[in-house]
Amino acid sequence: MSTYTLADLCRRGDAAHVAVILPECGSRTTYSALLDQVESLAARLRQTGLQPGDAVAIVLANGLENLVSFLAVTRARLVAAPLNQAYKADEFRFYLEDAGTRAVIAPAEAHPIHDVAAALGLPLWKADRDGKGAVRLQGEKLPASTGKSPDAPQVDDVALFLHTSGTTSRPKGVPLTHGNLMTSIQNIASHYQLTAADISLVVMPLFHVHGLIGATLSSLWAGSTLVIPPRFSAGQFWPAVKQQRVTWYSAVPTIHQVLLSRADADEAPRQAGFRFIRSCSSALAPATMQQVEDRFGAPTLEAYAMTEAAHQMTSNPLPPGIRKPGSVGRGTNVDVAIMDEAGNLLPVGAQGEVVVRGKNVTHGYHNNPDANAAAFTNGWFRTGDRGIQDADGYLTLIGRIKELINRGGEKISPLEVDAALLSHPAVAEAAAFGAPHDKYGEEVHAVVVARADVSVADLQSHCGERLADFKVPKVIHLVSELPKGPTGKVQRRFMAAAFADKK
Repeated sequence: MSTYTLADLCRRGDAAHVAVILPECGSRTTYSALLDQVESLAARLRQTGLQPGDAVAIVLANGLENLVSFLAVTRARLVAAPLNQAYKADEFRFYLEDAGTRAVIAPAEAHPIHDVAAALGLPLWKADRDGKGAVRLQGEKLPASTGKSPDAPQVDDVALFLHTSGTTSRPKGVPLTHGNLMTSIQNIASHYQLTAADISLVVMPLFHVHGLIGATLSSLWAGSTLVIPPRFSAGQFWPAVKQQRVTWYSAVPTIHQVLLSRADADEAPRQAGFRFIRSCSSALAPATMQQVEDRFGAPTLEAYAMTEAAHQMTSNPLPPGIRKPGSVGRGTNVDVAIMDEAGNLLPVGAQGEVVVRGKNVTHGYHNNPDANAAAFTNGWFRTGDRGIQDADGYLTLIGRIKELINRGGEKISPLEVDAALLSHPAVAEAAAFGAPHDKYGEEVHAVVVARADVSVADLQSHCGERLADFKVPKVIHLVSELPKGPTGKVQRRFMAAAFADKK
């Protein structure tokens, strides 16, 4: 496990080098200024009476306020619990209570979290920036002046508390230590050869491991520069890339597809200057990968990650390494294997559950012994994904075990159907799912967003040329938008119910 903690991140870059750029206002914060703000706020937080291990919720948009708050909370040996600003009151209440939150950092402007915090009796600290652009926090029990620096965090201290997406039951709490996080951060920075010369455009939210660890904290470890808009905006993406000379970005496939669909209208350069493009958090169809590479002129590397592993587990390599379309690459300093239901590791080429092992993996779910018993086998963490490894160690995912379509005993990967649909030039987005069927138990259905006129019959014929007949979607819904979660991931689990009356 790494011997570093998150407290070391702000010290990695050259003091005068720019750490953060806010493109909406042009603000630039050096590593020295970032460190000063983090240290000052951390000292104030510890004067509030909070003790090491207490959780502090962070309900902020992407930006300097969010980053400084996160780093200060973890520097003070407290636990950061970032939350999506879009949650409703009941959702906030569940997450705050489940994490045992002791205080909330929130926007200065009116927001539902203000009332929720008051109802729960939690101190509320409002974040904004002062006239000099430095982060300012104000609220009850928060001293105005800085006291002595708090004691340094330890590798085994919990630093981050997140929840799984809850695809099969209520969300599970995932505590991640400084050691977990720093192991993953160093793995990512090393794998993509990040340096101080890199400039990352952060398009994923900081309440999610993809944006927080995959794009942001890994860049700080490398001493790079971060360009952090308040949210992803397709219209503002290319101006930021050109003005700030961005060298890479990481996003879900949905964002890549949006950028592709608007590329000509937005006058996207064919040689944008990217050293690489990273895709993660959802399956990237081979056709989409090729389109991104062809249009934006950079190698596109698909990675595989999850919250319980502090984000990254595998990735395709940078050139001259081989990147295999449809594969999520090899373990990035993380052990990866395939396991059967009985806990036996399977040979190359066999299908089974993907399991991982490494210092990045959580020590266990929060107050959930049943989930821990199901998730850990002989020191391996069961991901819940079905996959296959080739002789080179490259992993190909077949789908979530509980999302595989079981048509009369034939197990069908929805990702395989997605890929067939996305290879049609008229298809912008696609997601297959299993729908209840009287005869077969489940039948293959799909939802498609088209970029040009196309009929259902054309799409079924196209799939029939690439898939066995039993895998071809029997029902295809042409829609304007796929159901997605807050990070842009397709919410396949809701589709059968959402489209049940639209056959």
